Amino acid sequence: MKTVAGIFTSQAAAERAAERLRSKGIAPEHINFLTPGTSRAQLETVPTTETEQPGMGKAVGGLVGGAVGVSGGALGLAVASAFIPGVGPVIAIGLAAEALLGVAGAVVGAAVGGAVENALSQGLPKDEIFVYEDALRQGRTVLIILTEGDTQADAVREVLAQAGAESIDAAREQWWIGLRDAEAEVYTAHGLDFTQDEAAYRQGFEAALYLERSGEAHEEIRGYLQTHYPDTYDGEAFRRGYARGRAYHEALRERYHH
Repeated sequence: MKTVAGIFTSQAAAERAAERLRSKGIAPEHINFLTPGTSRAQLETVPTTETEQPGMGKAVGGLVGGAVGVSGGALGLAVASAFIPGVGPVIAIGLAAEALLGVAGAVVGAAVGGAVENALSQGLPKDEIFVYEDALRQGRTVLIILTEGDTQADAVREVLAQAGAESIDAAREQWWIGLRDAEAEVYTAHGLDFTQDEAAYRQGFEAALYLERSGEAHEEIRGYLQTHYPDTYDGEAFRRGYARGRAYHEALRERYHH
């Protein structure tokens, strides 16, 4: 399966898009939401963790044990409350609904993580997870659709665009634009040319976000960088971007743990 995602300014807008997708034959269990916010009572029931799991699926699935799980909610799908480090309280709606509910409607906790991760593993690049997280921090809703191949994926993208969704590519660019001036100032303070080095610097910054949240062992990181960034990973611009990306990630974690 392939995944297609869109970012909406409100859950209501995402639900309207989901209804249209259902009318075009998308199965309800393939329509998934991530939306910020829970009630205080819900949040108090949600366990937190000091470590992050690789992939949004495991981050949600590993934390919903003991949280709220009900049959119903938007589009009649499963609803679970979760706390994602670096994001805060989130409601997951329809994420692998059958697995989330389990037997007799019980939320099954960490076992869900693998199921959700597997369901989303084809077509949802793990190195884009930070884009979804950033959208949630801004109070926006992420709609993720599991599709049956390229033709259906294209049709879903068209529906999302008509419904006013921002694409993940556009959201990624806006995320960087929001950070760019500050990063340029830090970089040029060392007498370096940010205009010339921005591409490699940004690669390092984004690589750090993926590796920090994926929990890669230290000895595996160099191999990952050599494979994915063979031309830039050992350059000064990439290394400085990587260091700044790690600091950015840690600052987000600290914000939501205090």
